[in-house]
Amino acid sequence: MTKLSVNINKFATLRNARGGNTPDVLQAAIDCEKFGAQGITVHPRPDERHIRYQDARNIKPIITTEFNIEGNPIPSFVQLVLEIRPDQVTLVPDAHDAITSNAGWDTKRYTRELREWVSLFRKAGIRTSLFVDPDPDMVRAAAITGADRVELYTESYARMYESNREKAIEPYVVAAEAATACSLGLNAGHDLNLNNIEYFQKNIGGLLEVSIGHALLCESIYLGLENTIQLYLRHLSNF
Repeated sequence: MTKLSVNINKFATLRNARGGNTPDVLQAAIDCEKFGAQGITVHPRPDERHIRYQDARNIKPIITTEFNIEGNPIPSFVQLVLEIRPDQVTLVPDAHDAITSNAGWDTKRYTRELREWVSLFRKAGIRTSLFVDPDPDMVRAAAITGADRVELYTESYARMYESNREKAIEPYVVAAEAATACSLGLNAGHDLNLNNIEYFQKNIGGLLEVSIGHALLCESIYLGLENTIQLYLRHLSNF
């Protein structure tokens, strides 16, 4: 079974929109875990417009499932990760003013820098995943950095899924094969939802984990959080 890590950033977006503590981000993490999620993901950005650095600090001791922190490895982010020591850090090359992540690493260009960050996190006992486009060359270069995993950026798959899902999945199959050949673990995320997740999971060999946030919360408005998480778990099952 592919594990489901729920990105709870949008709970924080709602909270921050009105001030106060509604919805309670910490309770959201606890509830997602209680409803069956095998991981919790947060992506703190420098302006803290959704998840705050202190949220990340507060979440670690209250959950028992895997904790994944995503972000651009600027100094403050690196310091935060080394302080918290989550199970996994996912390095994402997003600009400080990006609305959402919109590209993977050029792992060829940034091999030296990525190798240094990966080494730093490995010494702290933290698994490292690199956010990459579905390009086998970028996957192979990611392996050179010493990273444990890559997370495939799935926006293009989601965008093309309705019109031609066979074509949409093709580059991801190739990228997944490259990851397996390089002994890299495989994660995926971005714009995956209840409509397109099962086809992706069934066609991508060795998929260990998906990180889903925006779509899951939107679907929960209509279906309820517990029911939505259970539906994802059903789609991600190999049975």
